[in-house]
Amino acid sequence: MPVFDYQAINKQGKEISGLIDADSEKSVRNRLRSQDLIPLSISLSSRTSSDTNIFSRFKLNKNNLSVAELALVTRQLATLLSSGLPVDESLLAIAQQSENARIANIISSVRAKVMEGHSLSASMAEFKHAFPELYRATIHAGEHSGYLDKVLDNLAEYTEKQFYFKQKVKQASIYPSLMIFVSTMIVVFLLIYVVPQMVDVFKDSGHQLPILTVGLLNLSNFLQKFGIYLLLVLISIFFAFKRALKQKNNKYKFHKFLLRLPLASKLIKVSNTARYARTFGILTQAGVPVLEAMNTSNQVVTNVVIHEALLSARQKVKEGVNISRALKETSFFPAMSIHLIASGESSGKLEIMLDRAASYQEKDIENLIATFISLFEPVMILVMGFVVLLIVLAILLPIFQMNQFVS
Repeated sequence: MPVFDYQAINKQGKEISGLIDADSEKSVRNRLRSQDLIPLSISLSSRTSSDTNIFSRFKLNKNNLSVAELALVTRQLATLLSSGLPVDESLLAIAQQSENARIANIISSVRAKVMEGHSLSASMAEFKHAFPELYRATIHAGEHSGYLDKVLDNLAEYTEKQFYFKQKVKQASIYPSLMIFVSTMIVVFLLIYVVPQMVDVFKDSGHQLPILTVGLLNLSNFLQKFGIYLLLVLISIFFAFKRALKQKNNKYKFHKFLLRLPLASKLIKVSNTARYARTFGILTQAGVPVLEAMNTSNQVVTNVVIHEALLSARQKVKEGVNISRALKETSFFPAMSIHLIASGESSGKLEIMLDRAASYQEKDIENLIATFISLFEPVMILVMGFVVLLIVLAILLPIFQMNQFVS
């Protein structure tokens, strides 16, 4: 839908301007008059002008926000609302100062809905890919409690923590990924180009080559002839695997298998339960009912097995079981977190203890990642050393045999 820039006069005689989405200029005038505004000028916004090329239009239609963008928008909105600005003016300020046309377009469209009389959470529901269910549920609770600015401030802190945590995970994975890639490329280069040239020298001698050398040559010949086909097969297997995971039964089995792996199991459990506890805490603090908060919090859990277990925990809470006991019976939460949640229930400070439990588990994740990286480096060096040793031996063994023959 096109977005129009408008200038109008309100009841107090003050000139205001903004953005509004509508089918036509006539629709914009009718909507402004229905809001007791006198339109002065209306023009099609440059962001959605008809002369926009197809590529730009496609980019603008991607109505989603990254974690970093969502954190920035939330912090800006919380700051503006805390300073006393109305919601519509706060949204207008964010849209006007944003250098990203896509973000400005989303915020402008949300503002247009707010100007029509919709609540902020209902307006954001038009952009479900940009504003997750957790986000909208928290804002909805803040609107009903009358503390939208405070709720947004907590939400901004939550999204910023989520962004920083994802950045830490990405930074931690760069080194292992780079090391695996470079090591693989070096080995492939040695097998395809270096080994054949070195070993070809000994072929003309007429002596039988060692088994290790013959095996390495066969592997080298295979990669030279069928390497590209092997790569295509691996890519095909990868996409076939991803497609198979779209089936619920296959996904459940795979996620159950991951929970049996030693290090991966703990990382998956701790990361999912930490997100759940953090989300549960912020929703409870915003005044969302417990059952609704548990249901919304479960949306951030990525492992299907843990997701199903937490659904069962919610059902038990609905039947009258304590939250701490229901979560304990899932067997996925660490004992420390269960004790903190139980303490929060008994003291009436559940949201505070949920936040502490999440912080405890997030530190545990950081320690796990640090341990993994510290173990990965020596293991990778040993593996690479072993592979290079095999290649060197495959080249040197024929030399030793020739020396013995000469002797």
